[in-house]
Amino acid sequence: MSTSTGFQQEDFDVFAIDGLDQRMEAIKGIIRPKLEALGQHFAPALSVATGSEMFFHVAKHARRTVNPPVDTWVAWAADKRGYKKHPHFQVGLWGTHLFVWYAVIYEAPAKEEISRALHAHLDDILAIVPDDFHWSPDHTKPDSAPQSTLGKEGVKKLVDRLAEVKKAELLCGITIDRHDPVLADKDALLARLEAAFTVLAKLYNLSLSRA
Repeated sequence: MSTSTGFQQEDFDVFAIDGLDQRMEAIKGIIRPKLEALGQHFAPALSVATGSEMFFHVAKHARRTVNPPVDTWVAWAADKRGYKKHPHFQVGLWGTHLFVWYAVIYEAPAKEEISRALHAHLDDILAIVPDDFHWSPDHTKPDSAPQSTLGKEGVKKLVDRLAEVKKAELLCGITIDRHDPVLADKDALLARLEAAFTVLAKLYNLSLSRA
């Protein structure tokens, strides 16, 4: 993230701008350069951690014609052409917080296999993932729940749902409130993201292992 100084309040204020064109212009000018820098910064480390070359993709929001984006992100996947069909990593912003995810979203064709692998390694996952990490069943909503609240049964339900429901998704990671001072401290933020990715890369590798 050599081109930026972390994230400021103005980055989060972008999502309060009215109008598709106006908000997209702000996303492109203010947030996207920071996401590009993060993409470049973490691609080598994620490649090493997963054993697969990771390519980064910054959200373009190209299909939007009316409603302005409510969040934006950079994603890393082992596919140069795209990330949505694969387990991947994300860092992005809502108006309220920054998120760091391991994500399997509804476009992924291997959701059943991933669900089986995660189910088989459920005890390992609960040991690897800290209790203050969050889980979410839907990347289009800002809400998520900490593992400490979900417990083993709650995580199991999310994992099993991935195979049972066509539009199901699974995300695991951390959220950082927009007012947390770590966001404005580039070095501290990179260290926080690196620590999160260390955990999430292990989850990624488990999800692709033979059940």
